[in-house]
Amino acid sequence: MNVSKGDTEFLDLPGGRLAYSVDGPQDGLLVVCAHGMGDTRAAYRHLTPRLTEAGYRVAVVDVRGHGESSADWPSYAPEHVAGDLLALVRHLGGPAVLVGSSSSTAAVTWAAADSPGDVAGAVLISPFVRDAQLNFFMRAAQGLVLRSPRLWGVYYRTLFPNTKPADLGDHVRRLRAVLAEPGRMAATRGVIEPTEVRWTERAGDVHRPVLIMMGTRDPDFPDPEEEARMAVDLMAPAARLAMIEGSGHYPYQDMPGATAEAIRQFLLETVSA
Repeated sequence: MNVSKGDTEFLDLPGGRLAYSVDGPQDGLLVVCAHGMGDTRAAYRHLTPRLTEAGYRVAVVDVRGHGESSADWPSYAPEHVAGDLLALVRHLGGPAVLVGSSSSTAAVTWAAADSPGDVAGAVLISPFVRDAQLNFFMRAAQGLVLRSPRLWGVYYRTLFPNTKPADLGDHVRRLRAVLAEPGRMAATRGVIEPTEVRWTERAGDVHRPVLIMMGTRDPDFPDPEEEARMAVDLMAPAARLAMIEGSGHYPYQDMPGATAEAIRQFLLETVSA
């Protein structure tokens, strides 16, 4: 059984270049993981080894404009990120299970709706169903955070209200260094620019198995379970729910064991059934 090494590789696409790495047995089911805004593929550093040990071939990608992928793409809209994910799946030899976190859940939904032949299933971690209602002061604060690598790092730490990864400080320092590069904060802002069609309008077009995952302590939602159940309802009957007790916005970082087990069970009972 051949095993991939996880070295950085690149895929050239119209508009830019994607950075990604692949780990795990080459004959394992392909799982492609996309991170949220302002992050890098290193966000999956604790989940990847758990999935590869379970026999999956795991590709983690720096979403366009982030990490080692090129900056200054013409668009950061979810339908275009979805095209990137599908291009990577075809390049690596799919079909694949797509894992999206936070903002990238929109792209995963779009990809699953547009090309079910390439997508065997989807895992949506911390999806935003409703638009956040921000007052003037919160909008001003958001504007500052989205222009400052230092303030982004401060905000990022708040997304772990309970358990924090032991290496969170190192990860945040690396994020700040990447975000200080030209074009990176603009790409982060681009992720949340309004689009003509929201991902929720594509949710009903997804007919592959879907796992909605949410941390019970996710500070980005007034009621995390309510938000998660709304996502499940949007994607019924394809979707099921996994709440990760005590986790914040990134369960795969603060509760990687429980996250990996929920994904493994989902894949065994649906995609691999």
